[in-house]
Amino acid sequence: MPVITLPDGSQKTFDQPVTVDAVAASIGAGLRKAALAGRVNGQLVDTSFEIATDATLSIVTEKDPDGLEVIRHSTAHLLAHAVKQLYPEAQVTIGPVIDDGFFYDFAYSRAFTPEDILAIEQRMLELVKADHPVSRRELPRDQAVAHFTALGERYKAEIIASIPSNEPIGLYGQGGWEDLCRGPHVPSTGKLKAFKLMKVAGAYWRGDSRNEMLQRIYGTAWQNEKQLADYLHRLEEAEKRDHRKIGREQDLFHMQEEAPGAVFWHPKGWGIFQRLIGYMREAQERAGFQEVNAPEIMDAVLWQQSGHLEKFGENMFLTRTPDDRLYAIKPMNCPGHVQIFKQGIRSYRDLPLRFAEFGKVHRYEPSGALHGLMRVRAFTQDDAHLFITPDQITAESVAVTQLILDIYKDFGFDDVRIKFSDRPTKRVGEDAVWDHAETALKAAATAAGIEYTLNPGEGAFYGPKLEFVLRDAIGRDWQCGTLQVDLNLPGRLGAHYVDEHSARQTPVMLHRAIFGSLERFFAILLEHHAGKLPVWLAPVQCAIMTITSRQDEYVQATVERLKNQGFRATCDLRNEKVGFKIREHTLQRVPYLLVAGDKEVAANQVSVRSRNGKDLGTMTLETFMERLRIEQDSRGRTVLED
Repeated sequence: MPVITLPDGSQKTFDQPVTVDAVAASIGAGLRKAALAGRVNGQLVDTSFEIATDATLSIVTEKDPDGLEVIRHSTAHLLAHAVKQLYPEAQVTIGPVIDDGFFYDFAYSRAFTPEDILAIEQRMLELVKADHPVSRRELPRDQAVAHFTALGERYKAEIIASIPSNEPIGLYGQGGWEDLCRGPHVPSTGKLKAFKLMKVAGAYWRGDSRNEMLQRIYGTAWQNEKQLADYLHRLEEAEKRDHRKIGREQDLFHMQEEAPGAVFWHPKGWGIFQRLIGYMREAQERAGFQEVNAPEIMDAVLWQQSGHLEKFGENMFLTRTPDDRLYAIKPMNCPGHVQIFKQGIRSYRDLPLRFAEFGKVHRYEPSGALHGLMRVRAFTQDDAHLFITPDQITAESVAVTQLILDIYKDFGFDDVRIKFSDRPTKRVGEDAVWDHAETALKAAATAAGIEYTLNPGEGAFYGPKLEFVLRDAIGRDWQCGTLQVDLNLPGRLGAHYVDEHSARQTPVMLHRAIFGSLERFFAILLEHHAGKLPVWLAPVQCAIMTITSRQDEYVQATVERLKNQGFRATCDLRNEKVGFKIREHTLQRVPYLLVAGDKEVAANQVSVRSRNGKDLGTMTLETFMERLRIEQDSRGRTVLED
C-alpha cells in the first residue's frame, strides 16, 4: 500500500502499485490532462512510471522548468519520427536537448533542402494531430543491438554497443516507430504543440572530425504558441542587433581568415575599446587596485607549476625555441600576478594587495566555435587578483561584488543574476581546502546580501566562484564577471607573506573579472543597445550638417569648438539634401544630429534632434555643449535625449 506524499505535504494511500498518471487522475481530471511527467523521490519519470513503495511525488506540467525539458526531448523524437516516415533510408543518430531547443543528427545520401525542412515540420504537425501514445520498454543490451541492426540503424547499434552489458536499454515508441532513449517523454505526441525547425548544419559523427559528416537539424520547442512567438521575435531582434552587422555599418572592426579569432580594430571601434579601458581604470583606482602588466610569453614550467598546463594545455598556444625551451603564450594572467607579488618580502600589513591588468591573452578555440567578438582566440581581460589574509575574504568579496554591480549599472545592465559554481571534477587541491573555500565564498555572498542559484561542478579548477550573468534588452543572458576564491594557486607558485607572529603564511587569492573579455563585452554592449551606445561611449557624439554650401564655414568652426572642448564631433558638408544626411547619420546611430541653415547661422545657433527622431529645438552651441557634458559626465545615468 504505497503512501504518496505530494508537494503540499498531503498524502494519498493506494492499495496497490500506482502510476504517476493514476495519482494525477486521483487529484483531478485537469491535472491529469496537464501532466507531462512526474518527479518521484527527486527523479524525473514518465507518467506511466509505476510507484510500488512509499514515495514523494510532484506532477510535472508545462508550467514547470522540467516540463520544458521533457517537451524538447520529446520534440526531438518527433523530428526523428517524421524524418523516418518521409525518408526511410535516413539513419537517426543522436538528438539531445540544447539551450532553447534541440537537434537531431541524421545520415542521409543527399543534403536536406529548405523544402525538405518544411515537409518534415508539416509531418511533425500531422503526428501531433494524430496524438500517438508514447510507450516505453526495456531490452537487454545485446538484444537492443540486434534489434537496431536488423532495422539498418547502424549508428544506434554502435551507441548501444558502447553501453555496459549489464545496463538495460530504454526504448520509446510512438505510432509504430521506436527510438533509443533514457526518457522521460510526454504521454502522447498531442502534447507537443509549439515548435519550429530552424536550420540544417553539418556535424561529425560523435563530434570527431575523423568520422563521417552527418546532417544536424536544429529546432526550438516551447510550452505554448505565445512562448514560441516570443522566442522567434527575440531571434528577429537579435539578428537586427548582431554586433558583426553593426560593426560593419559603423566601421568599428573586422576579422579575416589570415588571423582567425583575432580582431582588426578600426579607429572608431578602437576609440570605444579604449574608453572602456579608461572607465575601468578609473573605477579600479578608486577601489584601491594597482595596475600591473605581466609578460605575454613565459616559460611553460611556470604553467606546469600552476596546474594550467595539465588542466588547460590543449587550449594553450605553445612554442619551442631554438635552445629547446618550451614557452606558452598566456591564456590568463594569474601566474604573472603571483610573480609580481613574490618580489620582495610581503607583510600581513601590506594586505590586501590588489593587482589589476588589462592583459592580452590567447586561447585556442576550435574554428567552428569562433563567433565574431563573442568567441575569439585573442582577447583582453580586465583581470584582477587580490592577495589577502583568510579573515579578509568576506570584506573584500563584498566590496568586489558591489563594485561589479555598480559598474554594470553604468552600462545599462540592471538585471544581473548570480550563480555559485562549486568544485569541478577536474581540479587541484584537497577536498578540505575546497570545503573551506566554498564555505568562505558563500558566507561572503550572504554578507553582500545577494541571492544566487547553484551551478554545480562549474567552478574553476583551483577554486569556487560567483558568476555574474547580465540579462540584456531582449532577454538574453550573458555570463561576464566572476569572483573566485583560490586557496590553491598561491601555494603551488610559492607565494607567502609574513604574519603578525613572523611566521610565513600562504595568502588567499581572489580572482576577479568584470567585463571578462573586453572584446566580448564590447559585442554585448553593441547588441544590448542595438548600436545606440550611450553618449559617453559613442564613437561620434554629434554630426553637424549644412543645408547649403553657405553654411560651410560656420559648421566647420562649430565642429572645431566642440572638438576643443573634448567632444567627438564631425561635419557633413556634402552637396546632398539635409534629409538624406539625417537618415545616413541616424543609421550610424550618432546620438545628436545638428543642422545649420541660414537662419541658424544668423542667430549663432544650431537645430538639434536626437537619433531617436525627437526634435529638441534650436539652441546656442553653449547650451548644447552643456547638455552633452551632463550626459557624458553622468556615464549614461542621466539620459536627456529621451
